[in-house]
Amino acid sequence: MAILYALVARGSVVLAEFSAASGNAGAVARRLLEHLAIAAGADTRLSFSQDRYVFHIMRSRQLTFLCMANDTFGRQIPFAYLEDIQMRFLKTYGQTAYVALAYAMNDEFSRVLHQQMEYFSSNPNVDTLSRVKGEMNEVRAVMVENIEKVLDRGEKIDLLVDKTSTMQDNAFRFRKQSRRLQQALWMKNAKLLAIMTCGVLVILYIIVAMICGGFALSSCRS
Repeated sequence: MAILYALVARGSVVLAEFSAASGNAGAVARRLLEHLAIAAGADTRLSFSQDRYVFHIMRSRQLTFLCMANDTFGRQIPFAYLEDIQMRFLKTYGQTAYVALAYAMNDEFSRVLHQQMEYFSSNPNVDTLSRVKGEMNEVRAVMVENIEKVLDRGEKIDLLVDKTSTMQDNAFRFRKQSRRLQQALWMKNAKLLAIMTCGVLVILYIIVAMICGGFALSSCRS
């Protein structure tokens, strides 16, 4: 999965988040939120690199939409993902987002973050759509800066990302789907066997009835 982490926040207050991999991506994201809260500014788009990953940030009306993706994934699709998340979030919560408590939307909206994360990471049509949209809209240059230089605290931040959790989740879903498929096939075979058994019983009943009827007719003639 190219997009591995995402959150929606108001200032430094996280309202919803989802991570497709274990590690400290959330902690690094919060450090960035603290820095952005201090460096107040207008609506903007930013990208911060760390190791093999890039944090893409879109700020709009006190709200911050952030995602972390592989550095080979570019910037067009991650920002298209953030635009989609912004549209869905504001459509769902509206003005409530500006007064909500921390993680108030997490139970519901984390599923949306995950669902769209999978879509934008794997759907081959997304890149084409984002390119067309980029050609139609004004192109905005996004500078990619190193996180350690931006925070400027003289301390190194190690970004630890373990994708095994994603693999484990995928394996769990695969096993679950396999069990469901096996159960469905078992039920289908059981129904087919029941129908065949009923059919055989009906045929036997007809044969026995015909034989008994033949004996009864012979007895009556005798």
